[in-house]
Amino acid sequence: MLGNLFSKFRSHSNRPLFFRKWIYWSPIPLTSLTYFYEVKQISGQSMKPTLNPDSSAWNDICLFDRYSVLLHSERDYNREDIVTLRSPDDPRRILIKRIVALEGDTVKTRTPYPEPEVKIPQGHVWVEGDESFRTDDSNLFGPVPAALIQSKLVRILWPPDRFGPISEPMIPSHRSGPAYRHAMDAIERKKTRQARVKVGRPYGVDANTY
Repeated sequence: MLGNLFSKFRSHSNRPLFFRKWIYWSPIPLTSLTYFYEVKQISGQSMKPTLNPDSSAWNDICLFDRYSVLLHSERDYNREDIVTLRSPDDPRRILIKRIVALEGDTVKTRTPYPEPEVKIPQGHVWVEGDESFRTDDSNLFGPVPAALIQSKLVRILWPPDRFGPISEPMIPSHRSGPAYRHAMDAIERKKTRQARVKVGRPYGVDANTY
């Protein structure tokens, strides 16, 4: 009996030490999480209807991958990725846009860009918002340095009914109603984007190896 009491006392006496150690070491995983990933609430309308659609009463909260863009030996992003980047006009602003074209590609531009098409220079990308009438993007300021990209979208965290990665648009089996119309709209938007891009090869890469 005395042994049980002693063991209980010992376990209780160790609890403050345990909590002190936990508080001391807890910043490490938290710092690692924020170093490799970041959580952002999406504001504005430039990425509608992919983000912040009119059908939702909430602003989307999303998880973004910083490691693949900033720390990976080869910056891991591609056409159609949604990324955060510093505005080329105001470094204090963080924009959320979609990569439409990479270096070496030729893209047909939209107004107000002064040229009908442009070849993306080395070390640059072409970014646009999904809502073309509510976005300041490469059609305004041209190709942007890839070094301005901060992270890429991994998944939507909130609201719960939208939780998950941004999936490829698929035609629902029941071909009527809002879900069908939204899917068809997403498919047409993607086709239109891709039709405007002539895929090239990165600068300095031999044609036989690309």
